[in-house]
Amino acid sequence: MTGKQAGRDSSRPRAFERIRQLPLIGRTADWGLGPAAVSRNTKRAGARIAGLRATESVCPYCAVGCGQLVYTRGGELVDIEGNPRSPINQGTLCPKGQASRQLIQQPARLTKVLYRAPHATEWQELELERAMDMIAERVIAAREEHWQEANSEGWRVDRTLAFAHLGGATLDNEENYLIKKLFTALGAVQIENQARI
Repeated sequence: MTGKQAGRDSSRPRAFERIRQLPLIGRTADWGLGPAAVSRNTKRAGARIAGLRATESVCPYCAVGCGQLVYTRGGELVDIEGNPRSPINQGTLCPKGQASRQLIQQPARLTKVLYRAPHATEWQELELERAMDMIAERVIAAREEHWQEANSEGWRVDRTLAFAHLGGATLDNEENYLIKKLFTALGAVQIENQARI
């Protein structure tokens, strides 16, 4: 204990307690606290979610697991925001989490498979089943044509360098897990995703 601390009178109230005893602190309207600090925009924001059903959820985008509040009216999504009760994000969300509503309601979101053949200038719509078959055929052909049992030094590698996978930022943890398992089983070594961004 320093001399300064030893000389301090413990019966004296701490500085913060002394400030709270000042006459104006109790009158919150004078200090712009409490109801006096609520603007019209804040009141409108509260009215925006009034009457909506709030469901606690978890953001699917990365391993952090931020809490979300999903607001619905009659089963229809109205808004998604950070859950202030979550100890992880305390009501905040990263740009991906904030934009998660757009995965469902973005009018510009593509909902059909588009394919452009080699040397073509126009896109054509494909059925999902046909597109999946085309992808599988290409992956199998690339794997068979470029399979390596051993590298140039004679070490057994059982791999292919003919294809790789880069997952998008909107893949969730479960999708990334399954993709990693699939591409590893196929012998690919270049497997990455941008879920960290």
